Amino acid sequence: MSAPMDALSPLLVFAAVVAYAGAALATWRHMRDNGALWPARTLSALALALHLVLLGHIAIRHGGLSIGVGGALSLFAWQAALLLWLFSLRQPVAALGLAVYPVAAACVVADALLPRGNPATAALAWPIQTHILLSLLAYGLLTLGAVQALALAIQHRQLHDRRPRGPVAALPALQTMETLLFRLLAAGFFLLSLAILSGVLFVEDLFAQHLVHKTVLSLAAWLAFAILLWGRWRFGWRGRVAVRWTLSAYGALILAYFGSKLVLEWLLGRHW
Repeated sequence: MSAPMDALSPLLVFAAVVAYAGAALATWRHMRDNGALWPARTLSALALALHLVLLGHIAIRHGGLSIGVGGALSLFAWQAALLLWLFSLRQPVAALGLAVYPVAAACVVADALLPRGNPATAALAWPIQTHILLSLLAYGLLTLGAVQALALAIQHRQLHDRRPRGPVAALPALQTMETLLFRLLAAGFFLLSLAILSGVLFVEDLFAQHLVHKTVLSLAAWLAFAILLWGRWRFGWRGRVAVRWTLSAYGALILAYFGSKLVLEWLLGRHW
């Protein structure tokens, strides 16, 4: 079965990239012309399905989850795109697809091109799988929050400099955008808290030498998100303050995971 799938993988990669690109283009047209959203939803659903098939072949090995850099990027991007698709059914967040779908397509290509490294050869215990799942869900929601913050920053800039135009003009009002931002951040922060707690409970030697950078940066990101949410509740933080805190905290979170992972796997040849 692996040989046919290996031969089919480039075709699936190409199809997933084209579907993600089509979803981004359809989202752009929806925002520009205020047209129907169903083409973007249909194409993104197709892209997600194709991406999932690839993940089933590349990221799951030997009965356990492969957590190499390429597979982690691809899985991370897929679940962020999936969360966006689900959120867009009820919330006006479809515009985030202009950033999320191209990034997901790039991650599909990166997974196909990056060296595989040394994938996990043993099935992970369920507590560790729980920790990984919570972490990925938290990262996905906080990724959408970061993209929402970028959209909010662009919207602020255009409102200050000139009349909004193009897709920015089709975005919801600033107050609605900020409400959506903090909803995403609150949900992501909750899951991040559970992920960190599960790490404390289930991960041995959390402050071991090869994990200490990831742990410290993750805690720093958690603290930054906590301060932002407290500042919103206590002082009504919004606008540029909210954007700066969101992007700084998210940057620390991404550096904690992918920065540490790159150093471990590519320089030290180790895994978590």
